[in-house]
Amino acid sequence: MTRARSRDETREFDRHAIEDLGIPGTVLMENAGRQIADVARDMIKDVADPTVLILAGRGNNGGDGFVVARHLAMDGVRADVVLLASREQVRGEAATNLEILEKMGFEVRVLDGPPERIVAEFEPLPAAADLVVDGLLGTGTRGEIREPYAGVINAVNAAGKPVLAIDIPSGLDCDTGRPLGPTIRATRTVTMAALKAGFEQPGAAEYTGEVILADIGVPLE
Repeated sequence: MTRARSRDETREFDRHAIEDLGIPGTVLMENAGRQIADVARDMIKDVADPTVLILAGRGNNGGDGFVVARHLAMDGVRADVVLLASREQVRGEAATNLEILEKMGFEVRVLDGPPERIVAEFEPLPAAADLVVDGLLGTGTRGEIREPYAGVINAVNAAGKPVLAIDIPSGLDCDTGRPLGPTIRATRTVTMAALKAGFEQPGAAEYTGEVILADIGVPLE
């Protein structure tokens, strides 16, 4: 097991993989998304005709979620994708994978506008899912969790459904392992390349659940 990485070390690892080694970001995202999809399949293996609700923010965790949706759909699993950002806010590799979903005929539900309206539209959705995939916020999150994310996270936790977090539960500080406000309480967390420093702190396991380390095809040292 490799040592845990801080927020800055995680960012430097991504930069090294893309700029120094020349691995395209789309390849890293595909590698991550496929392994997350494998864990999602395992979590719904005993459910007949499962529905997976995938929550995407505007960053790379959301992009991973788009890859997960594609692979689950290829297996015949219903994957409902909710984007908590405007379409224009999604950039880079995440935008590439969103475009692929749209070309496949996915109806991505975009929740954008006043926070109170977003939360009201979102609140009923987790109850209809057999698994929720959290791709809202990533390791770069700092400061207090604000609306609409706070309300969305509270709604996910209140639904009591199994939750699979992408890289880090939304709302958890990468370095301290402390909640920054309402924080996803995941059943499992698939984290990329290395454990995050905060995962080793007391109380963090209440939010991460079982942590699974994903190999995205890049040497760590």
